[in-house]
Amino acid sequence: MSHALRFCPGIHIHRPIARYVCQGRATPRETLRNAGDLALWLQEAELLTPDAQPPTTAAALASGRRLRETVDRAVLAVADGRLPSSGDIALLNRSTAEAFRPAPQIAVTGGRLEPLRTTNLATDPAAALALVAQDAVDLLLSAEIRRVRVCGADTCALRFLDRSPARNRRWCSMSRCGNRTKVRLHQARTRQSGHTPQD
Repeated sequence: MSHALRFCPGIHIHRPIARYVCQGRATPRETLRNAGDLALWLQEAELLTPDAQPPTTAAALASGRRLRETVDRAVLAVADGRLPSSGDIALLNRSTAEAFRPAPQIAVTGGRLEPLRTTNLATDPAAALALVAQDAVDLLLSAEIRRVRVCGADTCALRFLDRSPARNRRWCSMSRCGNRTKVRLHQARTRQSGHTPQD
């Protein structure tokens, strides 16, 4: 599985990356505040080696933010049946051209020939961002793009792939947003019923 399907900025699949994307529907906030945040996000996404030097320039941070926003716009457009803008396509193509691609390898497993999983760990943030772009392009061209959803919680706007059999998942994570929403709604109903006159 590619990294983007797990960690593409704004796309939440397996692990929450909430502190690395702009959150909230009403008042989004920037959470890639500095170069250290960018390096930490790329390391936790398993795209950047732990000993890599964090980006030191404002340009590297701006590049990471720009790519995050481009991926988000493109993914939401394609998931909605629209084409991404020509500017977003150009930026994704420029970024993917810089991605390191390991040579494919094979192994024999159970008497069958299979592809050998390789890991793409970049040694610098620019190369790691190129991997994000490469994985975003893979997602945009895959059938799974139609399963991209936006979390239904009022305080969250994370994107996720709905892999539920009925394709009706509402929250990025049941433990993160689903339970909180259900508790909040239950408490509101309880308060409301407590104020209702009894027969």
